[in-house]
Amino acid sequence: MIKAVLVVLLMFSFSLAKVNVLVTYPWIESLVKAVGGDNVDVKALARGSEDPHFVVPKPSYISMARRADLLIINGASLEVGFVPVIVQQSNNPNIQPGKQGFLDLSTFVELIQKPERVSREMGDVHPEGNPHFHLDPYNIPPLAKAIKDKLCSIDSKNCSKYESNLENFLIQWNSKLKEWDSKMKSSKGKKVIAYHRLYDYFLKRYGIELVGTIEPLPGINPNPKHTENLINLLKEQKVSYILQDVYHDKKAAQYISSKTGVPYIVLPHDVASLPEIKSLSDLFDYMVNALTR
Repeated sequence: MIKAVLVVLLMFSFSLAKVNVLVTYPWIESLVKAVGGDNVDVKALARGSEDPHFVVPKPSYISMARRADLLIINGASLEVGFVPVIVQQSNNPNIQPGKQGFLDLSTFVELIQKPERVSREMGDVHPEGNPHFHLDPYNIPPLAKAIKDKLCSIDSKNCSKYESNLENFLIQWNSKLKEWDSKMKSSKGKKVIAYHRLYDYFLKRYGIELVGTIEPLPGINPNPKHTENLINLLKEQKVSYILQDVYHDKKAAQYISSKTGVPYIVLPHDVASLPEIKSLSDLFDYMVNALTR
């Protein structure tokens, strides 16, 4: 009798076990929660407010990776400075690249700005293309489906739940897409500059022209000569906004704004990059409202 009870309890505990998912950024965490629901336990390595290119690996990250059933990364070399060492030192065979417990989201979207060649004189250029593809809201549905497919392959007994969660998410997301598209119509054809080429997917989606960057090259801090050239450019062209992210120094954007009268706006890039950004919908709501006010 006792043995039978123990077997039942063991089977019950297995049925309640959640898929342990480790992701690199909060936006991926938000998407996994939407698709995985109560059947996943998900944690993000990076904070939403930090530079996604330069996340410092911590010993605790290795411990988290060691316990993970699934590792989901942005990809396109964005995490090249911290994920490889975490994966290697975790000694977790399931989350190695190419294994069942590894998912690279960059392989499910079309990347823009793929360089024909890469050299240090070009700055911090990503060889696969611009890695900030999640900032096109139309890229979110295929990424959500990729996560659903991966969860189903790992946890097939709960696949119907993941499919139902995905369907509900897409209904809500497609409704938001119509809302964002409608609001952004008035911004088509506007010109902006940005600190870093962080928002290019969003700008491309809605027909906004990026005419310059505060960085002279990707990953290179602004210098006086380049800044003055930008000021002259803004005086010559009708630029609507200076786009500033949350993690780079704002002094250059503030200076250029003061010299040209072009307003600068701070835009989020990830969930939790600003206190009020608690979901992916919040992220795009904020961006759309900031650019259409």
